[in-house]
Amino acid sequence: MAEKDYKYEIEINKLEKPLKIDAKLLEDLKQAKLSRKMIAEMKKEAVNCPVLGTQVPFLQCYNCKNFVRRVKGKVYCRGNPL
Repeated sequence: MAEKDYKYEIEINKLEKPLKIDAKLLEDLKQAKLSRKMIAEMKKEAVNCPVLGTQVPFLQCYNCKNFVRRVKGKVYCRGNPL
């Protein structure tokens, strides 16, 4: 059996109103060829980050070096210190 490549399995929370996201981060994601529709949907999602200990926008989590993958409403995180 292969070793896990993640430490945390985190649920994605749907939000009514998007959390504040850094403009530079949004620009980086647009250059990464993500569609506007996908970015708009992801703006309304958040995760409870085990590394930072707070709720962060999913787009910030997606751009983190600890992000492994997202599958069926769950985010897999390496959990290394930032």
